[in-house]
Amino acid sequence: MELSFTPQEDAFRKDVRDFLKENLPDTVAAAVRSGSEMTKELAEQWHKILFDKGWVAPNWPKKFGGAEWTPVQRHIFEEECAMAYAPRQVPFGLAMLGPVLHKFGNKEQQDYYLPRILSGEDWWCQGYSEPGAGSDLASLKTRAERVGNEYVINGQKTWTTLGQHANKIFCLVRTKTDGKPQEGISFVLVDLDTPGIEMRPIRLIEGGFEVNEVFFTDVRVPAENLVGEENMGWTIAKYLLTHERTNIAGVGLSYRALEDLKTLSKKVKRNGKPLNENPLFAARMAQVEIDLKAMEITNLRMLFQAQEQGAPGPETSILKIKGTVIRQALNDLARRALGPSAAPFPSEDLLGNISIAPEDNAHNAAHYFNNRKLSIFGGSNEIQRNILTKAMLEL
Repeated sequence: MELSFTPQEDAFRKDVRDFLKENLPDTVAAAVRSGSEMTKELAEQWHKILFDKGWVAPNWPKKFGGAEWTPVQRHIFEEECAMAYAPRQVPFGLAMLGPVLHKFGNKEQQDYYLPRILSGEDWWCQGYSEPGAGSDLASLKTRAERVGNEYVINGQKTWTTLGQHANKIFCLVRTKTDGKPQEGISFVLVDLDTPGIEMRPIRLIEGGFEVNEVFFTDVRVPAENLVGEENMGWTIAKYLLTHERTNIAGVGLSYRALEDLKTLSKKVKRNGKPLNENPLFAARMAQVEIDLKAMEITNLRMLFQAQEQGAPGPETSILKIKGTVIRQALNDLARRALGPSAAPFPSEDLLGNISIAPEDNAHNAAHYFNNRKLSIFGGSNEIQRNILTKAMLEL
């Protein structure tokens, strides 16, 4: 089933395709296509191109410098960018903190931080998870004590994605210890150059260093960096996470991965025939494609709802669950298609017998292992099912 679009939306899609064809640097697209690590320099290069065009913040209101696109326009843009091998924008400032400041920030915070997010002058990272507080985020222990016109922060955050590139971090901190855990949390903006902050890289199973742990020792932060009111951080955290979970769905990325998988299955042969002619493998690809189309429709429906209500609701957990399951299924099928050559560090004997195209490296076991995280971060899929059960089914 193909989704139908209006003539105006079809014209917008053509504009996006033309823009990508003319402005997406070959070096950036090649890095994405091969599955290489997206360096800070390449990410900033693409950010600047979108900023100059006025497309860097599709979901922001125009009064804050955004494009204020419709949900369908945002969907089209994401899909076309993915198919052209454009990198995803770093979400922490644009897709997470930006909407929080739109809704909860005061005018001074909006006037100072939002233009710097748009221009790329500030690179934000997220300080939510802790060693003892992952999906059970309300149990966080990083403490912020009010001393005069400052907060003094002590504690630790972990799994801080791309923190090594960031100059600022938004944090959930505990400002009250009595009462319900959710009622004593605040949302604070912190400059990573502040004395007392130490960031240590964490090596992942595939060998990369995209996440970090951050230590706070008597870190003094101006009280004016508090977003919203003290102890209302849990409300802000939930609001931010709905945007994160919508973003995690990755419909466009999954369509690109599906097309890559179809191409790969035509090249790889089993028993003298292309893999796409294997009934079992073809059935698995078909099932993923059906699930992906259903999720695309659901994603569009929820984007429209978010536009009317100002924020996505708890049903974004559906997108988080299905989106990550689909992306992992595509990773698994691609790894199966590559067979022994999917090994991230194949032996010389293996390389001598199997030809690997550069773009096929994006499907090797290293990327498969890395993407096992998708169903864990942003709230594990098990927790998301509990959220759906309580918030939507009232069980």
